[in-house]
Amino acid sequence: MELIGIIIILLGLIFSAFKVLREYERGVIFLLGKFYKIKGPGLIIVVPGFQKMVKVSLRTVVMDVPPQDIVTRDNVTVKVNAVLYFRVLDPQKAILEVEDYLYATSQLSQTTLRSILGQSQLDDLLSNREEINNHLQRVIDEQTEPWGVKVANVEVKNVDLPQEMQRALAKQAEAERERRAKIIHALGEFEASEKIGEAADVIGAHPPALQLRFLQTLQDISVDKNTTTFFPVPIELFTPFMDGLKKKQSGES
Repeated sequence: MELIGIIIILLGLIFSAFKVLREYERGVIFLLGKFYKIKGPGLIIVVPGFQKMVKVSLRTVVMDVPPQDIVTRDNVTVKVNAVLYFRVLDPQKAILEVEDYLYATSQLSQTTLRSILGQSQLDDLLSNREEINNHLQRVIDEQTEPWGVKVANVEVKNVDLPQEMQRALAKQAEAERERRAKIIHALGEFEASEKIGEAADVIGAHPPALQLRFLQTLQDISVDKNTTTFFPVPIELFTPFMDGLKKKQSGES
């Protein structure tokens, strides 16, 4: 019976020595407490009692950065949250250089988010989102590189503004739209005056053009069903009467 028990224990130890790692997993092997090698993927052997394995995933981790209260450079308090994309490139460093690389990366991203956004203006935070994301990615990636962690991307998801700041921005946007509308209207009036001046020069150089324009205006008016009748009378017909009136006034004087 004792022999059977010993055999069962030995078989259990042999079977427990075989480990299977998936394609995206690696095993950091320690031999008597010292780093030995990286194994995987597939079937590996870990000698019980002498070797110990710590499993590391190489897949990209998507981590939410909790909302952070940030005071911007122009003294506006906002609440900002972000999302972080990173993966382990060196399993040995991820286990040996930091106690918990997931927790360390999360804390580092929070502090970096507060530090970087605290140096930015509110307008930059709202309009230059891509530039800020790239800056955050570079800073966090430089600090996680000794841990064997590669930060691929950082995205600021949402910026919550206080209600009074939202109203102020709405008024600013409305004033900006009104300013642009007035400028466009003024430019339209200026261009129209230029065209009218050019038309007057053409009509002045060609007097018959005024008669043709007058007839065109009558045609445009007659399109609608109007009850008013227009009789075009040349202004030259009134010239003799005006000359006689002037002579009469000069004789009386």
